[in-house]
Amino acid sequence: MLHNLTMMAIKQTEKREWAKLLYLKENLTQKEIAQKVDVTEKTLSKWVRTEKWEQMKASVIVTKSEELQRVYIQIRELNDFIFRRPEGERFANTKEADTLNKLTSAARDLESETSVADIIDVSIRILEWLRPIDFTKAKEVSNIFDTFIKDQLK
Repeated sequence: MLHNLTMMAIKQTEKREWAKLLYLKENLTQKEIAQKVDVTEKTLSKWVRTEKWEQMKASVIVTKSEELQRVYIQIRELNDFIFRRPEGERFANTKEADTLNKLTSAARDLESETSVADIIDVSIRILEWLRPIDFTKAKEVSNIFDTFIKDQLK
């Protein structure tokens, strides 16, 4: 029973993440989002209000690739800092080595993890690309993506 409750909570969390991405990145009504994510409009409205999605929508959203780029810049800058030392002293001290290790680990995690949020992000980007080319096909593909994403949430 506890396992089932935990799985339901995870699915609800993934649905909320999906709804949030749709809310932030797509020009859909709350009714349309609720239908796509398979929750009630009341539930969606509560999420929007309590988690302040409207304020988030107004702010700049950092994508996974932008975050990865920032981590790589930090690694490069720290390595450049170390390399500017005199010859024979171009090695990381304990604190720098720890920082490099953490940054490398963060980069590896960002490169390797694929979540439902990533699938949704790629789906949205494909649809944005396809919509001006073939609007009818974009609607068809959107329905396919919705079905696929719902399947991933099971």
